[in-house]
Amino acid sequence: MAAAPRKPGWRKPRRIAEKAGHVCVGAITGVRGLKGDLRVKSFTSRPKDVGAYGPVSDATGDKVWELSVTGMAKDQVIVRLAGVTDRTDAEALKGTQLFVPREALPPPEDDEFYHADLIGLTAFEAGEEGSEPFGRILGVYDFGAGDVLEVEQPSGETVMLPFSREVVPQVNVSEGRVVVNPPDGLFETPDAGQDETEGNGDEE
Repeated sequence: MAAAPRKPGWRKPRRIAEKAGHVCVGAITGVRGLKGDLRVKSFTSRPKDVGAYGPVSDATGDKVWELSVTGMAKDQVIVRLAGVTDRTDAEALKGTQLFVPREALPPPEDDEFYHADLIGLTAFEAGEEGSEPFGRILGVYDFGAGDVLEVEQPSGETVMLPFSREVVPQVNVSEGRVVVNPPDGLFETPDAGQDETEGNGDEE
């Protein structure tokens, strides 16, 4: 069996947001040569497995390609996409993220999750699982310091929660829920006393 893509939670960072039902297996970073070959940053455990799960699509799903791996260049995979035959076409695809359907992937191991499996789950605050939901997971991101969950609260506001064992101690995909421990200070507003202190400083 081909190795599964790296999963969120305690793994190598990546700056992507996965859409529901799909998993990002790589991103086009550049072009190699004149015949349309592309450099791809692979997000799979074995880099060449970026082409092991069938056709890939862009984030919209409007463009679908058969992908073949032709080699490696340092830490990047060299691939060809069907229909991309020259450098001009290849250049236009730089920055494109490559997705495969979630069902094309093997099951994750215990305590590991695909980003796509987390999107849409309902979050409950620890100790209040029987009360109103804390919110719903809209997306999973990585801005360079580890995975972060974007959670929409019942009020419509969104908050960002680190996807760590401390902040998200429980994930139950089959039941469609997670338990969260929001970090201290997440909902604090600026200290009103600060303005008072500054104001007092002007008094004689």
